[in-house]
Amino acid sequence: MKATSAAGGLLLGMVCSPLVFAGDSKPAPQIDALFRTASASTPGAAVLVIEDGHTVFQSGYGVTDLRTLHRIDEHTNFRLASVTKQFTAMAIMLLVHEGKLGYEQTLAEIFPESPAYGKAITIRHLLNHTSGLLDYEDLRAQQFGNRPDDQIPQIHDAGVLALLEKASTTKFPTGSKWEYSNSGYCVLAMVVEKVSGKSFGQFLHERIFGPLQMTNTIAYEKGKNKVPHRAYGHTPQAASFRETDQSSTSATLGDGGVYSSLADLARWDAALRGHTLLSEKEMQPALTPVQPAGGPAQDNGRPVSYGFGWFVDPYKGHPRMWHYGETAGFRTSIQRFPADHLTVVVLSNRVDFSAPDMALKIADMYLKRGS
Repeated sequence: MKATSAAGGLLLGMVCSPLVFAGDSKPAPQIDALFRTASASTPGAAVLVIEDGHTVFQSGYGVTDLRTLHRIDEHTNFRLASVTKQFTAMAIMLLVHEGKLGYEQTLAEIFPESPAYGKAITIRHLLNHTSGLLDYEDLRAQQFGNRPDDQIPQIHDAGVLALLEKASTTKFPTGSKWEYSNSGYCVLAMVVEKVSGKSFGQFLHERIFGPLQMTNTIAYEKGKNKVPHRAYGHTPQAASFRETDQSSTSATLGDGGVYSSLADLARWDAALRGHTLLSEKEMQPALTPVQPAGGPAQDNGRPVSYGFGWFVDPYKGHPRMWHYGETAGFRTSIQRFPADHLTVVVLSNRVDFSAPDMALKIADMYLKRGS
């Protein structure tokens, strides 16, 4: 293990962007040590800690890609993967706020061409993963068999909706159990388009990213826009890495297509803290754990607490709202502890970093300090 420098900034062989501190910066060397394998020639991560509304730690480790070797910093944009779901949920909640949509409206009311099961599925079911919709990746596997992923055309949200409309059933009776559903969030993106009359990306820009001055955050659509300061995803291979930035499911937006940076996510965190977009009362449904009709929500036998686009289970007794993301070449996590006024964000463009684990290790440094 390589030691940190006396100043706690650069590790030997590591590339870090300048650190930003406010108040006590003692955890800095320990945070640096978590990312010691990121160097001037490897992909890495970006880390943000916000405490009491102030950035107390911010650093980039490694490079955006192996072609340019640009350093990762607070403006580097990573594919958020499923961390995107909180923005999809917010888009739906804003339409509810405007009176254009209701949580109890059914899929069939919005899309009359829906199969019979669409009469039972509500917007609320889609938001909290109790719809029972079939997994679009499973449907694609049936469609393309054992073909390599790079030989399978990318699918978009509209394509997911079309696939589901050909199905005659759901995995389980709607509302009876909890099961994480990327399909549901792709459908929610299409609901936003149908109800608002705007593309999903345009709605996000006009109603969320623009007002919050998240100027570099976008729902990426190949051929239609470009990701500024883009990080590319990577997977370890032998003693190096290979770029694994896109897959056949990387073009869907509602379940994971947003790119963002530390700088912009700090603005998002401030908006959540200050209830800029929705009042505290209007945010409550997003933070209320779902209670399926068939019993407590579980994932592989473990209890799950999920609201709208957020997991909401506590951590070591600390109230928490959080999410993680995993997609080709990227691992991401946001951990918010509202009662402790603490937020930790880890964005990584390599799959051998566990962003949730690292974010919680960092959170421990600050939660212990405050106890």
